[in-house]
Amino acid sequence: MRDDDRHLPLIPAPATVETRGDAPGRPVLDADTTLDAGPGTEGVARWLRSSLGAATGMPFAAGDGPRSVRLRVSAEIERTAGPEGYRLSTDGSVEDVAVLVEGGGPAGVFWGVQTLRQLLGPDAYRKAPVGPGGGDRRLPALTVTDAPRFAWRGFMLDVARHFMPKEDVLRQLDLLAAHKLNVFHLHLTDDQGWRLEIKRHPRLTEVGAWRARTKWGHRASPLWNETPHGGFYTHDDIREIVAYAAERHITVVPEIDVPGHSQAAIAAYPELGNTDVVDTAALTVWDTWGVNPNVLAPTDTVLRFYEDVFEEVLGLFPSTFIHVGGDECPKEQWKESATAQARIRELGLADEDALQSWFIRHFGRWLADRGRRLIGWDEILKGGNRSGGRRTADAPAGEATGLGLPPGAAVSSWRGYAGGITAAEAGHDVVMCPEQQVYLDHRQAPGEDEPMPIGYVRTLEDVYRFEPVPPALSPEAAHRVIGAQANAWTEVMENRARVDYQVFPRLAAFAEVVWSALPAPAERDFAGFERRMTAHYLRLDALGVGYRPPAGPAPWQRRPGVAGRPLDGAPPIV
Repeated sequence: MRDDDRHLPLIPAPATVETRGDAPGRPVLDADTTLDAGPGTEGVARWLRSSLGAATGMPFAAGDGPRSVRLRVSAEIERTAGPEGYRLSTDGSVEDVAVLVEGGGPAGVFWGVQTLRQLLGPDAYRKAPVGPGGGDRRLPALTVTDAPRFAWRGFMLDVARHFMPKEDVLRQLDLLAAHKLNVFHLHLTDDQGWRLEIKRHPRLTEVGAWRARTKWGHRASPLWNETPHGGFYTHDDIREIVAYAAERHITVVPEIDVPGHSQAAIAAYPELGNTDVVDTAALTVWDTWGVNPNVLAPTDTVLRFYEDVFEEVLGLFPSTFIHVGGDECPKEQWKESATAQARIRELGLADEDALQSWFIRHFGRWLADRGRRLIGWDEILKGGNRSGGRRTADAPAGEATGLGLPPGAAVSSWRGYAGGITAAEAGHDVVMCPEQQVYLDHRQAPGEDEPMPIGYVRTLEDVYRFEPVPPALSPEAAHRVIGAQANAWTEVMENRARVDYQVFPRLAAFAEVVWSALPAPAERDFAGFERRMTAHYLRLDALGVGYRPPAGPAPWQRRPGVAGRPLDGAPPIV
Protein backbone atom coordinates (compact mmCIF):
# COMPACT_ATOMS: atom_id res chain seq x y z
CA MET A 1 0.00 0.00 0.00
CA ARG A 2 1.44 3.41 -1.00
CA ASP A 3 2.05 6.12 1.60
CA ASP A 4 -0.78 8.28 0.26
CA ASP A 5 -3.21 5.37 0.58
CA ARG A 6 -2.73 4.91 4.30
CA HIS A 7 -5.89 6.87 5.04
CA LEU A 8 -7.77 3.80 3.82
CA PRO A 9 -7.99 1.69 6.99
CA LEU A 10 -7.91 -1.69 5.28
CA ILE A 11 -6.73 -4.70 7.32
CA PRO A 12 -4.96 -6.74 6.10
CA ALA A 13 -3.23 -4.19 3.88
CA PRO A 14 -3.81 -4.91 0.18
CA ALA A 15 -1.04 -5.15 -2.38
CA THR A 16 -1.97 -2.03 -4.35
CA VAL A 17 -4.61 0.68 -4.15
CA GLU A 18 -5.21 3.26 -6.86
CA THR A 19 -7.53 6.08 -5.78
CA ARG A 20 -9.27 8.99 -7.51
CA GLY A 21 -9.96 10.98 -4.34
CA ASP A 22 -13.25 12.89 -4.31
CA ALA A 23 -13.59 13.17 -8.06
CA PRO A 24 -17.17 13.21 -9.44
CA GLY A 25 -18.75 9.88 -10.08
CA ARG A 26 -17.99 8.18 -6.78
CA PRO A 27 -20.30 5.14 -6.60
CA VAL A 28 -23.24 5.08 -4.23
CA LEU A 29 -24.89 1.93 -2.91
CA ASP A 30 -28.52 2.26 -1.88
CA ALA A 31 -31.83 0.37 -1.90
CA ASP A 32 -31.76 0.29 -5.72
CA THR A 33 -28.35 -1.38 -5.89
CA THR A 34 -28.58 -4.78 -7.57
CA LEU A 35 -26.33 -7.81 -7.45
CA ASP A 36 -25.03 -9.39 -10.65
CA ALA A 37 -23.42 -12.72 -9.69
CA GLY A 38 -21.61 -14.55 -12.47
CA PRO A 39 -21.00 -18.31 -12.66
CA GLY A 40 -19.11 -19.63 -9.65
CA THR A 41 -19.98 -16.68 -7.41
CA GLU A 42 -23.43 -17.80 -6.28
CA GLY A 43 -22.21 -18.66 -2.79
CA VAL A 44 -20.53 -15.28 -2.40
CA ALA A 45 -23.75 -13.61 -3.49
CA ARG A 46 -25.70 -15.50 -0.83
CA TRP A 47 -23.23 -14.37 1.83
CA LEU A 48 -23.32 -10.77 0.61
CA ARG A 49 -27.12 -10.61 0.73
CA SER A 50 -27.34 -12.26 4.15
CA SER A 51 -24.54 -10.23 5.78
CA LEU A 52 -24.19 -6.91 4.00
CA GLY A 53 -27.90 -6.91 3.18
CA ALA A 54 -28.79 -7.37 6.84
CA ALA A 55 -26.37 -4.65 7.97
CA THR A 56 -27.33 -2.05 5.38
CA GLY A 57 -30.99 -2.83 4.77
CA MET A 58 -30.28 -3.12 1.05
CA PRO A 59 -32.03 -6.04 -0.65
CA PHE A 60 -29.37 -6.48 -3.36
CA ALA A 61 -31.94 -7.81 -5.79
CA ALA A 62 -30.63 -9.84 -8.69
CA GLY A 63 -29.87 -7.72 -11.75
CA ASP A 64 -27.22 -5.87 -13.71
CA GLY A 65 -28.51 -2.31 -13.57
CA PRO A 66 -26.44 0.89 -13.46
CA ARG A 67 -25.86 0.61 -9.70
CA SER A 68 -25.06 -3.06 -9.58
CA VAL A 69 -22.40 -4.91 -7.67
CA ARG A 70 -20.93 -7.31 -10.20
CA LEU A 71 -19.16 -10.52 -9.10
CA ARG A 72 -17.02 -12.41 -11.57
CA VAL A 73 -14.45 -15.21 -11.63
CA SER A 74 -11.53 -14.14 -13.82
CA ALA A 75 -9.20 -16.55 -15.57
CA GLU A 76 -6.72 -13.70 -16.00
CA ILE A 77 -6.55 -13.06 -12.24
CA GLU A 78 -6.27 -16.79 -11.57
CA ARG A 79 -3.23 -16.91 -13.87
CA THR A 80 -1.53 -13.87 -12.36
CA ALA A 81 -2.58 -13.97 -8.70
CA GLY A 82 -3.98 -17.44 -8.02
CA PRO A 83 -7.48 -18.49 -6.96
CA GLU A 84 -7.49 -16.24 -3.88
CA GLY A 85 -6.36 -13.10 -5.68
CA TYR A 86 -8.90 -10.41 -6.48
CA ARG A 87 -9.44 -6.98 -8.02
CA LEU A 88 -12.04 -4.59 -6.59
CA SER A 89 -13.01 -1.60 -8.75
CA THR A 90 -15.23 1.24 -7.56
CA ASP A 91 -13.73 3.94 -9.77
CA GLY A 92 -16.45 4.08 -12.42
CA SER A 93 -14.19 2.62 -15.09
CA VAL A 94 -16.69 -0.17 -15.76
CA GLU A 95 -19.80 1.11 -17.54
CA ASP A 96 -23.11 0.79 -15.67
CA VAL A 97 -21.53 -0.90 -12.66
CA ALA A 98 -21.04 0.64 -9.22
CA VAL A 99 -18.70 -2.09 -7.97
CA LEU A 100 -16.84 -4.83 -9.81
CA VAL A 101 -15.27 -7.63 -7.79
CA GLU A 102 -13.23 -10.10 -9.82
CA GLY A 103 -11.41 -13.05 -8.30
CA GLY A 104 -9.13 -15.79 -9.50
CA GLY A 105 -11.71 -18.18 -8.06
CA PRO A 106 -14.76 -18.00 -5.81
CA ALA A 107 -12.45 -17.55 -2.81
CA GLY A 108 -10.84 -14.51 -4.41
CA VAL A 109 -14.26 -12.99 -5.05
CA PHE A 110 -15.17 -13.60 -1.41
CA TRP A 111 -12.02 -11.88 -0.14
CA GLY A 112 -12.72 -8.96 -2.45
CA VAL A 113 -16.18 -8.64 -0.92
CA GLN A 114 -14.57 -8.57 2.53
CA THR A 115 -12.59 -5.53 1.38
CA LEU A 116 -15.80 -3.97 0.07
CA ARG A 117 -17.35 -4.51 3.50
CA GLN A 118 -14.50 -2.60 5.13
CA LEU A 119 -14.98 0.28 2.70
CA LEU A 120 -18.66 0.50 3.71
CA GLY A 121 -17.73 1.42 7.27
CA PRO A 122 -18.09 -0.27 10.66
CA ASP A 123 -21.89 -0.37 10.52
CA ALA A 124 -21.53 -2.92 7.71
CA TYR A 125 -20.52 -5.39 10.47
CA ARG A 126 -23.80 -5.15 12.35
CA LYS A 127 -26.73 -7.57 12.24
CA ALA A 128 -29.28 -4.90 11.29
CA PRO A 129 -29.27 -1.28 10.03
CA VAL A 130 -28.65 1.36 12.67
CA GLY A 131 -30.79 3.91 10.82
CA PRO A 132 -33.96 3.83 8.70
CA GLY A 133 -33.17 1.68 5.70
CA GLY A 134 -29.50 1.88 6.51
CA GLY A 135 -29.02 5.01 4.37
CA ASP A 136 -26.93 5.48 1.26
CA ARG A 137 -23.34 4.27 1.23
CA ARG A 138 -20.88 6.36 -0.80
CA LEU A 139 -17.69 4.50 -1.65
CA PRO A 140 -14.29 5.93 -2.41
CA ALA A 141 -13.40 5.70 -6.08
CA LEU A 142 -10.54 3.22 -6.28
CA THR A 143 -9.14 -0.02 -7.59
CA VAL A 144 -7.68 -2.57 -5.17
CA THR A 145 -5.51 -5.37 -6.53
CA ASP A 146 -4.62 -8.00 -3.98
CA ALA A 147 -3.56 -11.59 -3.27
CA PRO A 148 -2.39 -13.46 -0.17
CA ARG A 149 1.22 -14.19 0.68
CA PHE A 150 0.48 -17.64 2.13
CA ALA A 151 -1.96 -20.41 1.26
CA TRP A 152 -2.32 -21.47 4.93
CA ARG A 153 -3.50 -18.55 7.06
CA GLY A 154 -4.61 -20.34 10.17
CA PHE A 155 -6.05 -20.02 13.62
CA MET A 156 -6.22 -22.87 16.12
CA LEU A 157 -8.88 -22.99 18.82
CA ASP A 158 -8.60 -25.47 21.68
CA VAL A 159 -12.14 -26.61 22.54
CA ALA A 160 -10.91 -29.56 24.63
CA ARG A 161 -9.70 -27.69 27.72
CA HIS A 162 -12.77 -25.46 27.71
CA PHE A 163 -15.64 -26.43 25.47
CA MET A 164 -17.00 -23.76 23.12
CA PRO A 165 -20.64 -24.18 22.08
CA LYS A 166 -21.40 -24.57 18.39
CA GLU A 167 -22.85 -21.05 18.11
CA ASP A 168 -19.59 -19.59 19.39
CA VAL A 169 -17.60 -21.67 16.90
CA LEU A 170 -19.74 -20.32 14.05
CA ARG A 171 -19.13 -16.79 15.32
CA GLN A 172 -15.40 -17.49 15.37
CA LEU A 173 -15.58 -18.50 11.72
CA ASP A 174 -17.21 -15.17 10.90
CA LEU A 175 -14.35 -13.39 12.64
CA LEU A 176 -11.76 -15.39 10.70
CA ALA A 177 -13.48 -14.58 7.42
CA ALA A 178 -13.52 -10.87 8.27
CA HIS A 179 -9.72 -11.07 8.56
CA LYS A 180 -9.17 -13.16 5.40
CA LEU A 181 -7.98 -16.17 7.39
CA ASN A 182 -8.74 -19.45 5.67
CA VAL A 183 -7.78 -22.36 7.98
CA PHE A 184 -9.56 -23.18 11.25
CA HIS A 185 -7.63 -25.79 13.21
CA LEU A 186 -10.03 -27.35 15.72
CA HIS A 187 -8.29 -29.06 18.65
CA LEU A 188 -10.97 -31.60 19.55
CA THR A 189 -9.40 -34.04 22.02
CA ASP A 190 -7.12 -33.83 25.02
CA ASP A 191 -6.70 -35.12 28.57
CA GLN A 192 -9.42 -32.74 29.76
CA GLY A 193 -12.13 -33.64 27.27
CA TRP A 194 -13.16 -35.44 24.09
CA ARG A 195 -15.36 -33.14 21.98
CA LEU A 196 -16.38 -35.17 18.92
CA GLU A 197 -19.16 -37.76 18.77
CA ILE A 198 -17.82 -41.12 17.54
CA LYS A 199 -20.74 -43.43 16.91
CA ARG A 200 -18.66 -46.62 16.98
CA HIS A 201 -17.28 -45.71 20.40
CA PRO A 202 -20.01 -43.76 22.22
CA ARG A 203 -18.29 -43.69 25.62
CA LEU A 204 -15.78 -41.21 24.20
CA THR A 205 -18.46 -38.55 24.68
CA GLU A 206 -20.67 -40.27 27.26
CA VAL A 207 -17.67 -40.36 29.63
CA GLY A 208 -14.78 -38.55 27.95
CA ALA A 209 -16.59 -35.27 27.27
CA TRP A 210 -17.20 -34.46 30.95
CA ARG A 211 -15.02 -33.65 33.94
CA ALA A 212 -16.11 -33.21 37.54
CA ARG A 213 -14.30 -29.94 38.18
CA THR A 214 -11.70 -27.61 36.64
CA LYS A 215 -8.50 -25.97 37.82
CA TRP A 216 -9.06 -22.19 38.02
CA GLY A 217 -5.98 -20.44 36.69
CA HIS A 218 -2.57 -21.98 36.09
CA ARG A 219 -2.02 -25.51 37.38
CA ALA A 220 -0.09 -24.08 40.37
CA SER A 221 -3.18 -22.16 41.46
CA PRO A 222 -4.90 -23.50 44.61
CA LEU A 223 -8.29 -22.55 43.18
CA TRP A 224 -10.87 -24.85 41.62
CA ASN A 225 -14.14 -24.37 39.79
CA GLU A 226 -16.29 -27.13 41.26
CA THR A 227 -18.94 -26.92 38.53
CA PRO A 228 -18.77 -29.97 36.21
CA HIS A 229 -17.66 -28.98 32.73
CA GLY A 230 -18.06 -30.54 29.32
CA GLY A 231 -19.78 -30.78 25.99
CA PHE A 232 -19.27 -32.22 22.53
CA TYR A 233 -20.26 -31.79 18.91
CA THR A 234 -22.59 -34.27 17.23
CA HIS A 235 -21.99 -35.37 13.66
CA ASP A 236 -24.62 -32.91 12.49
CA ASP A 237 -23.00 -30.11 14.51
CA ILE A 238 -19.73 -30.78 12.71
CA ARG A 239 -21.43 -30.95 9.32
CA GLU A 240 -22.98 -27.56 10.05
CA ILE A 241 -19.64 -26.08 11.17
CA VAL A 242 -17.81 -27.45 8.12
CA ALA A 243 -20.50 -26.19 5.72
CA TYR A 244 -20.60 -22.78 7.40
CA ALA A 245 -16.82 -22.55 7.10
CA ALA A 246 -16.87 -23.64 3.44
CA GLU A 247 -19.32 -20.86 2.62
CA ARG A 248 -16.64 -18.50 3.94
CA HIS A 249 -13.82 -20.31 2.09
CA ILE A 250 -12.35 -21.61 5.33
CA THR A 251 -11.05 -25.16 5.71
CA VAL A 252 -11.65 -26.85 9.07
CA VAL A 253 -8.68 -29.03 10.03
CA PRO A 254 -9.59 -31.45 12.86
CA GLU A 255 -7.09 -32.58 15.46
CA ILE A 256 -7.34 -35.94 17.22
CA ASP A 257 -4.34 -35.99 19.54
CA VAL A 258 -2.30 -39.24 19.72
CA PRO A 259 -0.53 -40.95 21.43
CA GLY A 260 -0.24 -38.41 24.28
CA HIS A 261 -2.88 -36.02 25.63
CA SER A 262 -5.26 -38.98 25.76
CA GLN A 263 -6.50 -39.40 29.33
CA ALA A 264 -10.09 -38.51 28.40
CA ALA A 265 -10.13 -41.36 25.87
CA ILE A 266 -8.49 -43.76 28.35
CA ALA A 267 -11.01 -42.80 31.03
CA ALA A 268 -13.76 -43.81 28.60
CA TYR A 269 -12.03 -46.99 27.38
CA PRO A 270 -9.38 -48.13 29.91
CA GLU A 271 -8.02 -50.78 27.54
CA LEU A 272 -6.50 -47.96 25.46
CA GLY A 273 -3.95 -47.20 28.17
CA ASN A 274 -0.90 -49.01 29.48
CA THR A 275 -2.80 -51.43 31.67
CA ASP A 276 0.31 -53.35 32.71
CA VAL A 277 1.72 -50.20 34.34
CA VAL A 278 -1.24 -48.27 35.79
CA ASP A 279 -4.79 -49.02 36.84
CA THR A 280 -6.38 -47.31 33.87
CA ALA A 281 -9.88 -48.24 35.08
CA ALA A 282 -9.38 -45.81 37.95
CA LEU A 283 -8.62 -42.84 35.65
CA THR A 284 -11.11 -40.04 35.13
CA VAL A 285 -11.15 -37.14 32.71
CA TRP A 286 -8.33 -34.90 33.90
CA ASP A 287 -9.33 -31.76 35.79
CA THR A 288 -6.05 -29.84 35.77
CA TRP A 289 -3.42 -28.67 33.29
CA GLY A 290 0.04 -29.70 32.20
CA VAL A 291 1.65 -32.71 30.51
CA ASN A 292 -0.12 -35.90 31.51
CA PRO A 293 1.79 -39.21 31.90
CA ASN A 294 -1.16 -41.37 30.78
CA VAL A 295 -0.60 -42.13 27.10
CA LEU A 296 -1.98 -44.66 24.65
CA ALA A 297 -0.59 -48.19 24.58
CA PRO A 298 1.28 -49.14 21.37
CA THR A 299 -0.97 -52.12 20.65
CA ASP A 300 -2.91 -53.35 17.65
CA THR A 301 -6.11 -52.86 19.67
CA VAL A 302 -5.35 -49.16 20.02
CA LEU A 303 -4.48 -48.84 16.34
CA ARG A 304 -7.76 -50.44 15.28
CA PHE A 305 -9.71 -48.26 17.75
CA TYR A 306 -8.25 -45.05 16.36
CA GLU A 307 -8.70 -46.23 12.79
CA ASP A 308 -12.40 -46.40 13.67
CA VAL A 309 -12.17 -42.86 15.04
CA PHE A 310 -10.39 -41.51 12.00
CA GLU A 311 -12.84 -43.24 9.65
CA GLU A 312 -15.61 -41.14 11.17
CA VAL A 313 -13.40 -38.05 11.16
CA LEU A 314 -12.76 -38.43 7.43
CA GLY A 315 -16.48 -38.75 6.80
CA LEU A 316 -17.11 -35.42 8.54
CA PHE A 317 -14.13 -33.28 7.53
CA PRO A 318 -13.21 -32.94 3.82
CA SER A 319 -9.88 -31.27 4.69
CA THR A 320 -6.86 -32.73 2.92
CA PHE A 321 -4.90 -32.36 6.16
CA ILE A 322 -5.81 -34.29 9.32
CA HIS A 323 -3.96 -33.26 12.47
CA VAL A 324 -2.85 -36.10 14.76
CA GLY A 325 -1.17 -34.08 17.50
CA GLY A 326 1.93 -36.08 18.43
CA ASP A 327 3.16 -33.56 20.99
CA GLU A 328 4.15 -33.89 24.63
CA CYS A 329 4.02 -37.68 24.87
CA PRO A 330 5.90 -38.76 28.03
CA LYS A 331 7.65 -42.10 27.61
CA GLU A 332 7.82 -43.26 31.25
CA GLN A 333 4.91 -45.69 30.98
CA TRP A 334 6.28 -47.21 27.78
CA LYS A 335 9.66 -47.66 29.48
CA GLU A 336 7.95 -49.60 32.29
CA SER A 337 5.48 -51.49 30.11
CA ALA A 338 6.38 -55.05 29.12
CA THR A 339 3.91 -54.76 26.24
CA ALA A 340 5.55 -51.60 24.92
CA GLN A 341 9.05 -53.04 25.27
CA ALA A 342 8.00 -56.18 23.44
CA ARG A 343 6.64 -54.03 20.60
CA ILE A 344 9.96 -52.14 20.42
CA ARG A 345 11.88 -55.42 20.11
CA GLU A 346 9.40 -56.86 17.61
CA LEU A 347 9.78 -53.84 15.31
CA GLY A 348 13.51 -53.51 15.77
CA LEU A 349 13.18 -49.98 17.10
CA ALA A 350 15.90 -48.06 18.88
CA ASP A 351 13.89 -46.62 21.75
CA GLU A 352 10.59 -45.16 22.89
CA ASP A 353 10.96 -42.09 20.63
CA ALA A 354 11.15 -44.47 17.70
CA LEU A 355 8.05 -46.23 19.02
CA GLN A 356 6.11 -42.98 18.89
CA SER A 357 7.45 -42.42 15.38
CA TRP A 358 6.17 -45.87 14.39
CA PHE A 359 2.75 -44.97 15.84
CA ILE A 360 2.61 -41.70 13.88
CA ARG A 361 3.88 -43.28 10.65
CA HIS A 362 1.17 -45.90 10.89
CA PHE A 363 -1.50 -43.22 10.69
CA GLY A 364 0.44 -41.28 8.10
CA ARG A 365 0.27 -44.24 5.75
CA TRP A 366 -3.33 -44.99 6.76
CA LEU A 367 -4.38 -41.43 5.89
CA ALA A 368 -2.35 -41.41 2.66
CA ASP A 369 -4.09 -44.59 1.52
CA ARG A 370 -7.36 -42.64 1.80
CA GLY A 371 -6.17 -39.56 -0.04
CA ARG A 372 -5.42 -37.42 3.02
CA ARG A 373 -2.25 -35.98 4.53
CA LEU A 374 -1.06 -36.16 8.10
CA ILE A 375 0.04 -33.03 9.92
CA GLY A 376 1.35 -33.00 13.48
CA TRP A 377 3.22 -30.92 16.05
CA ASP A 378 6.97 -30.81 15.62
CA GLU A 379 7.65 -33.66 18.07
CA ILE A 380 6.71 -36.02 15.24
CA LEU A 381 10.16 -35.27 13.82
CA LYS A 382 11.78 -37.37 16.54
CA GLY A 383 12.59 -41.05 16.51
CA GLY A 384 13.13 -41.74 12.84
CA ASN A 385 16.04 -44.18 13.27
CA ARG A 386 15.48 -47.85 13.96
CA SER A 387 17.86 -50.07 15.87
CA GLY A 388 20.94 -50.51 13.71
CA GLY A 389 19.39 -48.31 11.03
CA ARG A 390 17.74 -51.30 9.37
CA ARG A 391 14.38 -51.17 7.62
CA THR A 392 11.70 -53.54 8.88
CA ALA A 393 8.67 -54.87 7.06
CA ASP A 394 6.66 -52.13 8.74
CA ALA A 395 8.63 -49.43 6.90
CA PRO A 396 7.98 -49.00 3.16
CA ALA A 397 10.95 -48.66 0.86
CA GLY A 398 11.92 -45.06 0.24
CA GLU A 399 10.79 -43.80 3.64
CA ALA A 400 13.28 -41.39 5.16
CA THR A 401 15.07 -42.85 8.16
CA GLY A 402 16.55 -39.63 9.51
CA LEU A 403 13.23 -38.16 10.61
CA GLY A 404 10.18 -39.65 12.25
CA LEU A 405 7.90 -38.25 9.53
CA PRO A 406 5.93 -40.40 7.13
CA PRO A 407 6.19 -39.39 3.46
CA GLY A 408 3.94 -36.45 2.62
CA ALA A 409 3.48 -35.43 6.25
CA ALA A 410 3.51 -31.77 7.27
CA VAL A 411 4.69 -30.18 10.50
CA SER A 412 3.14 -27.56 12.78
CA SER A 413 6.30 -25.99 14.20
CA TRP A 414 5.28 -24.82 17.69
CA ARG A 415 8.32 -25.10 19.97
CA GLY A 416 10.11 -22.52 17.85
CA TYR A 417 11.39 -22.28 14.30
CA ALA A 418 13.88 -25.16 14.59
CA GLY A 419 11.45 -28.00 13.93
CA GLY A 420 10.03 -26.22 10.92
CA ILE A 421 13.50 -25.55 9.55
CA THR A 422 14.45 -29.21 9.90
CA ALA A 423 11.26 -30.40 8.25
CA ALA A 424 11.40 -27.88 5.40
CA GLU A 425 15.04 -28.64 4.60
CA ALA A 426 14.05 -32.33 4.43
CA GLY A 427 11.31 -31.54 1.89
CA HIS A 428 8.24 -31.49 4.14
CA ASP A 429 5.61 -28.78 4.20
CA VAL A 430 5.56 -26.60 7.31
CA VAL A 431 3.08 -24.38 9.12
CA MET A 432 4.98 -21.98 11.36
CA CYS A 433 3.32 -21.36 14.74
CA PRO A 434 6.15 -20.79 17.25
CA GLU A 435 4.79 -20.38 20.76
CA GLN A 436 7.25 -17.57 21.48
CA GLN A 437 5.61 -15.47 18.76
CA VAL A 438 2.02 -16.43 18.02
CA TYR A 439 0.54 -18.28 21.00
CA LEU A 440 -2.31 -15.91 21.77
CA ASP A 441 -2.94 -17.43 25.19
CA HIS A 442 0.29 -15.70 26.20
CA ARG A 443 -0.16 -12.36 27.96
CA GLN A 444 -0.38 -9.11 26.02
CA ALA A 445 1.32 -6.77 28.50
CA PRO A 446 3.27 -6.82 31.76
CA GLY A 447 1.63 -5.90 35.04
CA GLU A 448 -0.87 -7.34 37.47
CA ASP A 449 -3.97 -6.28 35.54
CA GLU A 450 -3.55 -8.90 32.83
CA PRO A 451 -5.99 -11.75 33.57
CA MET A 452 -4.38 -15.10 34.42
CA PRO A 453 -1.09 -14.07 32.78
CA ILE A 454 0.62 -16.89 30.89
CA GLY A 455 4.00 -16.92 29.16
CA TYR A 456 6.04 -14.10 27.68
CA VAL A 457 4.59 -10.70 26.86
CA ARG A 458 3.46 -10.67 23.24
CA THR A 459 2.11 -7.25 22.34
CA LEU A 460 0.19 -6.22 19.25
CA GLU A 461 3.46 -4.90 17.83
CA ASP A 462 5.28 -8.14 18.62
CA VAL A 463 2.75 -10.14 16.63
CA TYR A 464 2.88 -7.59 13.80
CA ARG A 465 6.63 -8.14 13.55
CA PHE A 466 6.36 -11.95 13.45
CA GLU A 467 8.04 -13.40 10.36
CA PRO A 468 6.93 -16.92 9.33
CA VAL A 469 9.92 -17.64 7.08
CA PRO A 470 13.16 -17.60 9.09
CA PRO A 471 16.25 -16.32 7.26
CA ALA A 472 18.09 -19.55 8.12
CA LEU A 473 16.06 -21.43 5.50
CA SER A 474 17.52 -22.06 2.08
CA PRO A 475 15.50 -20.59 -0.81
CA GLU A 476 14.29 -24.04 -1.81
CA ALA A 477 13.19 -24.90 1.72
CA ALA A 478 11.49 -21.52 2.18
CA HIS A 479 8.88 -22.59 -0.38
CA ARG A 480 7.97 -25.43 1.98
CA VAL A 481 6.58 -22.92 4.50
CA ILE A 482 3.00 -23.07 3.30
CA GLY A 483 1.85 -20.60 5.91
CA ALA A 484 1.52 -19.78 9.57
CA GLN A 485 -0.99 -20.14 12.34
CA ALA A 486 -1.89 -18.35 15.58
CA ASN A 487 -2.90 -20.70 18.39
CA ALA A 488 -5.23 -20.19 21.35
CA TRP A 489 -4.99 -22.81 24.11
CA THR A 490 -7.88 -22.42 26.51
CA GLU A 491 -6.67 -23.62 29.92
CA VAL A 492 -7.25 -20.10 31.26
CA MET A 493 -9.95 -19.12 28.74
CA GLU A 494 -13.15 -20.44 30.22
CA ASN A 495 -15.61 -18.79 27.82
CA ARG A 496 -16.04 -16.73 24.68
CA ALA A 497 -15.28 -13.45 26.42
CA ARG A 498 -11.88 -14.69 27.57
CA VAL A 499 -11.10 -16.01 24.08
CA ASP A 500 -12.05 -12.63 22.62
CA TYR A 501 -9.75 -10.83 25.05
CA GLN A 502 -6.73 -13.03 24.37
CA VAL A 503 -7.17 -13.29 20.60
CA PHE A 504 -8.08 -9.73 19.67
CA PRO A 505 -6.72 -7.36 18.54
CA ARG A 506 -3.59 -9.47 18.00
CA LEU A 507 -5.30 -11.71 15.43
CA ALA A 508 -5.71 -8.64 13.20
CA ALA A 509 -1.94 -8.12 13.25
CA PHE A 510 -1.36 -11.80 12.54
CA ALA A 511 -3.83 -11.66 9.63
CA GLU A 512 -1.81 -8.90 8.01
CA VAL A 513 1.43 -10.84 8.50
CA VAL A 514 0.13 -13.90 6.64
CA TRP A 515 -1.84 -12.06 3.96
CA SER A 516 0.22 -9.00 3.05
CA ALA A 517 3.65 -8.74 1.44
CA LEU A 518 5.28 -6.89 4.32
CA PRO A 519 8.93 -5.81 4.55
CA ALA A 520 11.36 -7.32 7.04
CA PRO A 521 10.09 -7.21 10.65
CA ALA A 522 12.21 -4.24 11.75
CA GLU A 523 11.11 -2.23 8.70
CA ARG A 524 7.36 -2.71 9.13
CA ASP A 525 5.24 0.39 9.63
CA PHE A 526 3.62 -0.44 12.93
CA ALA A 527 2.60 3.19 13.47
CA GLY A 528 0.65 3.03 10.22
CA PHE A 529 -0.93 -0.25 11.28
CA GLU A 530 -1.98 1.32 14.57
CA ARG A 531 -3.63 4.18 12.69
CA ARG A 532 -5.59 1.70 10.60
CA MET A 533 -6.52 -0.19 13.77
CA THR A 534 -8.43 2.89 14.97
CA ALA A 535 -11.08 2.11 12.36
CA HIS A 536 -10.74 -1.63 12.88
CA TYR A 537 -11.60 -1.34 16.56
CA LEU A 538 -14.93 0.14 15.45
CA ARG A 539 -15.52 -2.90 13.25
CA LEU A 540 -14.73 -5.20 16.18
CA ASP A 541 -17.12 -3.15 18.34
CA ALA A 542 -19.87 -3.61 15.77
CA LEU A 543 -19.17 -7.36 15.76
CA GLY A 544 -19.41 -7.47 19.57
CA VAL A 545 -15.82 -8.62 20.09
CA GLY A 546 -14.57 -8.17 23.64
CA TYR A 547 -10.98 -7.36 22.64
CA ARG A 548 -8.27 -6.05 24.93
CA PRO A 549 -8.47 -2.22 24.81
CA PRO A 550 -5.20 -0.50 23.85
CA ALA A 551 -5.07 1.16 27.30
CA GLY A 552 -5.42 -2.16 29.14
CA PRO A 553 -8.16 -4.48 30.36
CA ALA A 554 -11.53 -3.17 31.44
CA PRO A 555 -12.42 -3.94 35.07
CA TRP A 556 -14.66 -6.86 34.07
CA GLN A 557 -11.87 -8.38 31.98
CA ARG A 558 -9.49 -8.74 34.92
CA ARG A 559 -9.16 -11.82 37.10
CA PRO A 560 -7.61 -10.52 40.34
CA GLY A 561 -6.18 -13.17 42.62
CA VAL A 562 -6.15 -15.95 40.02
CA ALA A 563 -2.62 -17.21 39.41
CA GLY A 564 -1.04 -17.43 36.00
CA ARG A 565 2.50 -18.29 34.95
CA PRO A 566 4.14 -15.18 33.50
CA LEU A 567 7.65 -15.46 32.08
CA ASP A 568 9.92 -12.43 32.21
CA GLY A 569 12.15 -11.04 29.50
CA ALA A 570 12.12 -11.46 25.76
CA PRO A 571 11.22 -14.91 24.44
CA PRO A 572 14.07 -16.93 22.95
CA ILE A 573 14.27 -17.30 19.19
CA VAL A 574 14.71 -21.05 18.77
